[in-house]
This record gives sequence, C-alpha cells and structure tokens, in this order.
Amino acid sequence: MEMAYTILVFVFGLVFGSFFNVVGLRVPRKESIVKPPSHCTTCQRQLPAIDLIPVLSYIFLGGKCRSCGQKIAWIYPLMELLTGILFAFSYWQYGFSEQLIVALLLISLLVIVVVSDIAYMLIPDKVLLCFLPLLVIGRILAPLTPWWDSIVGAVVGFGILYSIAVVSRGGMGGGDIKLFFLVGLVLGTIHTLLTLLIAAVIGMVVGMIVLQVRQQGRKTAIPFGPAIALAAVIVYFYGNVIIQWYVGLW
Repeated sequence: MEMAYTILVFVFGLVFGSFFNVVGLRVPRKESIVKPPSHCTTCQRQLPAIDLIPVLSYIFLGGKCRSCGQKIAWIYPLMELLTGILFAFSYWQYGFSEQLIVALLLISLLVIVVVSDIAYMLIPDKVLLCFLPLLVIGRILAPLTPWWDSIVGAVVGFGILYSIAVVSRGGMGGGDIKLFFLVGLVLGTIHTLLTLLIAAVIGMVVGMIVLQVRQQGRKTAIPFGPAIALAAVIVYFYGNVIIQWYVGLW
C-alpha cells in the first residue's frame, strides 16, 4: 500500500511540476497563469491534452513541437520529473503528516524559483508573497523546536544576504534575499546558515564551470536561486546528518 501511495504522490508531483513551469515562466512576464492555455511559444498552436502529459509527451514527441518542429525547452520535463521525485521522496520520509505539508510547500516554492531564475534571472515577489502565509501556516502545524527558531532563522537568513548585498553594492539580488527569509522560516537558524554555506559552494562551482564553458568574464551574471534551492533541499532532508557528521570530525 505504501508503494501505491508513493507512486500516487509521484504522479501528483509530475502534474504540479508542469503547473509550476507555467507559474515560473509566466508570472515574471506578468501574464496570467490560466489564459491563454498551454501553447507552443513559436507557432502559438494550442497544445492538445495528449501533448501535455508530464515527461511522457516530451519523450514521445522527441522533444519537439508536433506542429512546427521547434525544440521544446529541456527545463519543462526536467522540472516535472524533479518535482515528482521530490514529492515522492517527501512522502517516503514523512508519510501523511504535517511535516509533509511543509516539505511539499518548500519544494513547490523552490521549483518555481528555479524555473523563473534560470529563464529570467528573476525571483518574482508575487511568488514569494504567495508562499509566505502558506509556509507560516505549515510551520504552525509542524513547528520547529523551539518554535521561535523559525522567526530567528528568517531574520538571520534575510539579514546575512542583505548585508552581503550592501557590502558588495548589489552583488546579491533582492529576490535571493527575500527567498532566504522564507528558507530561514522553514529551516531555522542553524540549518539556514548551513544552507547558505552549501549554496555558496554550489554557486561557486557552477559559476566556475559556466564561465569556463562560455569563455566569458567574471562579471557574467549567474542565477543564484538554483544553488539556494538545491542547498535548501539537501539541508531540509539531511541537515541533521550533515551537522552530526561535522561534529563527529571534531
């Protein structure tokens, strides 16, 4: 029965991942997430239901539009699949519980942020404001110990990145700063600091690879949202393990 529930949650994740793609790509352009219906961005043809099956449609169509043959962006199936996997993993970890609600909300936020930041180098305030009350409710249902660690984590996460932005004179985007407020709200103080450390390492490694591949200067802008998202997911599920491992080294 647990396997059946896991598969069901995975399928729900695929469906929601498809919706999160729409949100992440349309909200920054101030477009409706409802109208117009899903369509090819090249030929403007409205996509039939058979072309909207998460991941599978991309595979069956060979990654191209059925009508004009234009390549479909890889980010669509990738984020659908990642959302499905993370939803299923969350259920496997927490079952049907209050903590599962927090996990799914955090994952949903981070998926939208990754899509938006990769596409436009922008993390929309509307998305962050939408998730703020939801995450507050989630943390009320499944509070940290002590409960006020959520508040401290949010303040610390926001404060550190804001300080970096001031010192670097704009080296940190406003969306990243606000995102860390929400991450801190969910993770608490220690885990927020750990997330910042891991995100910095991921961002540095990815930045070096991208600059090497593109052969561009060091001032090339690289989205930091995906690094934050990956670090936050790692810490959310394995933060205590990482901390215990580190303490054990000493």
